[in-house]
Amino acid sequence: MSEGSLRAERTVAVEGIARVEGEGSLRAVVRDGSVSDVELTIFEPPRFFEALLQGRDRLEPPDITARICGICPVAYQMSSCRAVEDALGIDVGPDIAALRRLLYCGEWIQSHALHVTLLHAPDFFGCADAVELASLDSAAVERALRLKRVGNLVMETVGGRAVHPVNVRVGGFYRAPTREEVGALEGPLREALDLARKTVEWTSGFDFPDVTGDYLFVALHDPDRYAIDSGRVVSSAGLDTDAAGFLEAAVEEHVERSTALHSRLFGRDEYLTGPLARFALNEGQLGPVARRAATGAGLVGACRNPFRSIVVRSVELVEACEQALGIVGSYAPPAPGAVEVPARAGTGAGATEAPRGLLLHRYEIGPDGLIDAARIVPPTAQNQLSIEADLRRVVERGLELSDSALAARCEQAVRNHDPCISCAAHFLDVEVVRT
Repeated sequence: MSEGSLRAERTVAVEGIARVEGEGSLRAVVRDGSVSDVELTIFEPPRFFEALLQGRDRLEPPDITARICGICPVAYQMSSCRAVEDALGIDVGPDIAALRRLLYCGEWIQSHALHVTLLHAPDFFGCADAVELASLDSAAVERALRLKRVGNLVMETVGGRAVHPVNVRVGGFYRAPTREEVGALEGPLREALDLARKTVEWTSGFDFPDVTGDYLFVALHDPDRYAIDSGRVVSSAGLDTDAAGFLEAAVEEHVERSTALHSRLFGRDEYLTGPLARFALNEGQLGPVARRAATGAGLVGACRNPFRSIVVRSVELVEACEQALGIVGSYAPPAPGAVEVPARAGTGAGATEAPRGLLLHRYEIGPDGLIDAARIVPPTAQNQLSIEADLRRVVERGLELSDSALAARCEQAVRNHDPCISCAAHFLDVEVVRT
């Protein structure tokens, strides 16, 4: 055991955790060689998007909620569209649904490429950031940048621009891209698929801390494909419901230390969404290329080591490229590009899989077509309690580490889940108290 861990009382603080977004702090208290308390204190100011939506027209949520996050705006657009369409009894049909899924694949490629290599991978090399990582492995960083460019291209082609797309509307799209425009994505996506496979091979060779979480996994499930933009909400404990049913089961509570609500299933159980949950519940729906990549990386069955989430995200990169190629190859422009969205009363819910986990929207719409109430449940708010549990396990297994090494391990444990600054949870300071 290190000299630092043997001192009667110690405090380790890390100011400004890099490569995550937002403001907050972590405090871990160790007494007599065991962890007595772990808290994530979230003090990012609340942003009141649910209140901003009240009184707005039924057509406005995609443009408003996209501003919640610059990394996953499509997730907010798609979940909001699904919720409004559910409230009004609208079916957009298979062609619009496929084009939406292509746009969503572009966001997954963007976000996963960014997180895997530029934000998360530096931890496994002892690097401070992606710039330092590039000095050790320039090919890996260049590969990530090329992947992200392909994701941007998909977003621009379908959504009109790479950040906060402007072509999405309730009922479909303002303009459906032509067959030629979408067909031009085939070459870049084939290159991206090869780059994604190499990313899986790269990340699977990392040295992973031996930490295992006893997670209750929750994710969308679609029997026909790896769920991204649609499906029923299922859990590893047997839950199987629609978005509205899950919103009844997911009970949110306010805790004094956080400006983000904490979610418990049935008001009782902490649960985890995101790549580990999706893979555990949907491994059988992976496309053939992604399935081979996962098997080659040693991922068979549920993965419960949160540090290996970087490998699962890499497999999802392959899946997103594979799904996108399938859509491009059979694309027929929807005609019309959007269905009508009448003004009438209704209540509806929608769920999709943001890159970092399950995202749910619920709207109550009045007979005048205006929104009376809105509820948005982002993935990181759902994951906060599981992140705290991870941190407890990491500290318990790392008591022999020096304070600086333990603080770095805690930072890495937070980055395992890619918390989103705009959506819910935010981290800044790490403090470990030993008594």
